[in-house]
Amino acid sequence: MDELVIANKKIKSRFFIGTGKFSSNKIVPDIIKSSEAQVITVALRRIDIHATESKDNILNYINKDCILVANTSGARNAEEAIRLAHLAKATGCGNWVKIEVISDSKYLLPDNYETLKATETLVKEGFVVLPYISPDLMDAKRLVGAGASAVMPLGAPIGTNRGLKTKELLKIIIDEIDIPVVVDAGIGKPSHAAEAMEMGADAVLANTALATAENPVLIAEAFKLAVQAGRKAFLSKPGIGKELASASSPLTGFLR
Repeated sequence: MDELVIANKKIKSRFFIGTGKFSSNKIVPDIIKSSEAQVITVALRRIDIHATESKDNILNYINKDCILVANTSGARNAEEAIRLAHLAKATGCGNWVKIEVISDSKYLLPDNYETLKATETLVKEGFVVLPYISPDLMDAKRLVGAGASAVMPLGAPIGTNRGLKTKELLKIIIDEIDIPVVVDAGIGKPSHAAEAMEMGADAVLANTALATAENPVLIAEAFKLAVQAGRKAFLSKPGIGKELASASSPLTGFLR
């Protein structure tokens, strides 16, 4: 069976979602239902630490059977990311963490060096670490060596909806490392998600594309289907493209 396994946990859906930017937390359950997403990322700053029963607490809108992944959004270095991971675990988010370290305020590109440092520390402490990175093969390999459970290279700068602008680099990482690759950031359309999956990505994460759509619930379903189609296409091993035309039906044996 074609299963995605991360940290010995079987994951039913290869479409992951983020929970930021939505107009209201109340829409999140509908997004989860239509997307059938199982892995959900949440930034610590969106969790009401002092009132877990608060109606505004995002955790109250996420199904208990989902895999909650705390996001260290806002961290500017490894030390801050580690602190945020500890705080997230203390609030009941568990030990899955997406390491996001960004010190670049213009392009919001991840700092791979600080991300690696945070990963090394948190893995030793028993966290399941999914680092968000700029797509660099050597850094991806270092993260594998540090014990990351998956790597999450960006497809384009975060929040841009521009698609797979780093396609060639993503393909190299997908081909060369042996832990799951989750394409994250920049995915703007279901077709982008399908393309990533056709390349062999193990999963895709989207947030801005859902939150900025006119109908977030409907596009969440579209993403789910696109991810499924892309995965099936990858497994089917499509034919190789050719420069010259080749008839799909024989051109001989009739109309002599």
